[in-house]
Amino acid sequence: MGNLLSNFRNTVVLSLVLAGLMIFAFGRVSGGGFDLIFWQATLRWVHVVAGVLWIGLLWYFNFVQIRVMPSIPVELKPAVGKHIAPEALFWFRWAAFATVLAGLAVMFLRGHAYALEVFSFGLAGGLVQGDQGYMLMGVGVWLAIVMFLNVWGIIWPNQKRALGIVAVDDETKAKAARVAMLASRTNLLLSFPMLTSMAMYQTLFG
Repeated sequence: MGNLLSNFRNTVVLSLVLAGLMIFAFGRVSGGGFDLIFWQATLRWVHVVAGVLWIGLLWYFNFVQIRVMPSIPVELKPAVGKHIAPEALFWFRWAAFATVLAGLAVMFLRGHAYALEVFSFGLAGGLVQGDQGYMLMGVGVWLAIVMFLNVWGIIWPNQKRALGIVAVDDETKAKAARVAMLASRTNLLLSFPMLTSMAMYQTLFG
């Protein structure tokens, strides 16, 4: 067991295999079997897993790395910039992609009418009693999309310059580091209301 757990890849693969067996078991015991609802549930699992990785790394960057970096000795900072940060950013940006893609897939599997209501904040076809839930869910969906675009359009391009993945002069590197930090802080700001929308809607409206 110790040899298994000491290998990151093998641990993750085994965990995913066990999760896959559980997903299959849910399909076997659920009333509808492997129907549309089952695939919604499976995609919601992907959405949640990817979301935990995405937001977890966002919080790591903001709660730990950005705050602690100024106090790290100069001779140790390259280890973070050359090894830890690029690896974390790889999982960060692709987890954001998977989170949004799976979330949109779940939404459209619930029907185009549902997706339209959420995207329009419940205004599709006119606002009627009961559409307030769509409005609150729509806020969360659009916040997630803005955060995703922020990751790929602002944070990642500027981090490439700040970390030296793309060669630039020192002034451009410093400016890129600040832009990336502010964009990351923006996503931190949006993350709590976004998660509130997702969690509250799912619990109260299903």
